[in-house]
Amino acid sequence: MPIRYLVCITGASGGVYAVRLMSALAARGVILHVVASEWGARVLLEETGRPLGYWLGKLQRQGGPEGAPTLIRLHENSDFSASIASGSFRISGTVIVPCSMGTLGAISSGTCTNLIHRAGAVALKEGWPLILVPRETPLSLISLRAMTQLKEAGAVILPASPSFYGKPKDIESLVDTVVYRILDHLGIIDKNVFRWSREEP
Repeated sequence: MPIRYLVCITGASGGVYAVRLMSALAARGVILHVVASEWGARVLLEETGRPLGYWLGKLQRQGGPEGAPTLIRLHENSDFSASIASGSFRISGTVIVPCSMGTLGAISSGTCTNLIHRAGAVALKEGWPLILVPRETPLSLISLRAMTQLKEAGAVILPASPSFYGKPKDIESLVDTVVYRILDHLGIIDKNVFRWSREEP
């Protein structure tokens, strides 16, 4: 079966996390499915100065392992007929990054008003890896309860909380500390990642 990952971008701050994650996945030769909400695309443009199409085009030019083409499928957030809206179209992992509180609340309540909500619901019902990467702070009690409900349903709640013990030298390196944790939870292990350990090996 083809290895497919789905990256969903919503309207929270932190679109650069999605960009770096998509780059890491594409470099591994997987099939990458992408959905962005209207506000997800807008915030990404505001924060990076480039639209989503630019970043996807850059990934296409980057290519996969050994010069293989990068396989990317972009879906409209309103398209409930998309392949990723069905559990019969198997996905190896779904990551919503960054995940807005509105998206988190909708998925936790079972309300599917767009393709991102539906993709999250499909991952939960099928028991596939679902990783939600919220960035908002502070968190309201409503959001915390929604996170608890999603965690109980099998999702991974992975806040965009960068680590500093690896002494990241720039913003990209700092962002990657979160991206590597996402990859860990997708079962993709990068041996070059700095990991905290006081014991050898």
